[in-house]
Amino acid sequence: MSPELISILVLVVVFVIATTRSVNMGALAFAAAFAVGGLVADLDADGIFAGFPGDLFVVLVGVTYLFAIARANGTTDWLVHAAVRLVRGRVALIPWVMFALTGALTAIGAVSPAAVAIVAPIALSFAARYGISPLLMGAMVVHGAQAGGFSPISIYGSIVNGIVEREKLPGNEVVLFLASLAANLVIAAVVFVLCGGLKLWARGAVTEGDSTAGDPTGAAGGSAPAAGSPAPAAGGSAPSAGSSAPAASSSVPAAGSPAAEAAPGGAAAPGSAQLRTRPAPATPAPSPEEVRLTPARSATLASLLALVVAVLVFDLDAGLTAITLAVLLSTAWPEDSRKATGQIAWPTVLLICGVLTYVGVLDEMGTITWAGEGVGGIGVPLLAALLLCYIGALVSAFASSVGIMGALIPLAVPFLERGEIGAIGMIAALAVSATVVDVSPFSTNGALVLAAAPDVDRERFFRQLMVYGGIVVAVVPAAAWLVMVVPGWG
Repeated sequence: MSPELISILVLVVVFVIATTRSVNMGALAFAAAFAVGGLVADLDADGIFAGFPGDLFVVLVGVTYLFAIARANGTTDWLVHAAVRLVRGRVALIPWVMFALTGALTAIGAVSPAAVAIVAPIALSFAARYGISPLLMGAMVVHGAQAGGFSPISIYGSIVNGIVEREKLPGNEVVLFLASLAANLVIAAVVFVLCGGLKLWARGAVTEGDSTAGDPTGAAGGSAPAAGSPAPAAGGSAPSAGSSAPAASSSVPAAGSPAAEAAPGGAAAPGSAQLRTRPAPATPAPSPEEVRLTPARSATLASLLALVVAVLVFDLDAGLTAITLAVLLSTAWPEDSRKATGQIAWPTVLLICGVLTYVGVLDEMGTITWAGEGVGGIGVPLLAALLLCYIGALVSAFASSVGIMGALIPLAVPFLERGEIGAIGMIAALAVSATVVDVSPFSTNGALVLAAAPDVDRERFFRQLMVYGGIVVAVVPAAAWLVMVVPGWG
């Protein structure tokens, strides 16, 4: 058995053990890297650690540290209330606002992980407060980042267009950008529908101080009936907003009752039975303290703005910048940040760094190149193109998306030069396949989403991201190949 095949089989074993025995996959991957790197590939410790993602380690620690401080001093709560006011209480619009925001950041030049590092903690704090699926919110942030990721002035777009020019292949910057934008927009719309977005619309608008903001039935706290609902029974009066009243003297439906199926305004909501049986947690009315800008919160907001400027304008490292800002805030307000270091997502850091170290061993062994060259040698161009899209997606779920594109585009050059496949469509399909999978918890963006989610069962959320990433890996490359490669674009 070849060393390359052994290394792939060991990776499969790591997945199986981690899934069935609930052992941290990162720890298993470190052990596998030591065993395979030392016994099979004859690598020394330096060779094994060559794949350790030091930059990602600092990003994960720095960003989660900074936003742990922001949660401790109430800054994220303040931002959540500001977001509700921005969309006039329409909670269902917030995931799309986050999609557009990360897309705009990457389109104007932000590195995708930097944009996700900035937006994800705020987005997921909002999701936790208003009972939105963290998978929905995380996916919207990541797909938004990739939607803008191939604009002509973006990092990804500049790199891929540079590779195309260097290989003397025909290219089209606008088609590349629009292909990625359309693919991620379609995926985001599907995720929005499947992960409860329609139920968010059914909630209608919430207002500041509305104690039913997180309750789709509108019944939390026994508030007065909405316009169009039945009048109170004889002898009963409608309770005031926020008060409770006996059911016998009021027509206000209790949460879980059949009458509670009415949507705001008295209209029946589609799928309201599900809303009744699985209501989102009620959101308490914000206190004046929650919405007040204290000196600590003002300084934290200034730090977040400084992070954006440092990353986008001065091209500084997001992780080092975030950890520096977190230290400054900790020094000024130690009482707010005393527990922040304990809230750094250390299990996630171990998981991601371990898996990527093992992927680095695979790279050092030549396993990735071996797999790519094997596909490139297939005599059927369309089949080779499909397999290259799948290799790009699968490997990119664990490694650098740009690095994978840089390796796979040259492998496609021989049959692209013969004109058997349209170069523009093939490059667009590879770009989409290699980047949409960044929702995987093993990729930088997916890891940031996993680390940033507050108040979740992190193991369960990890499994959700892994399953969702697997679905994307299985479906999107084939769809991109069918739409972009088979018709022969370019």
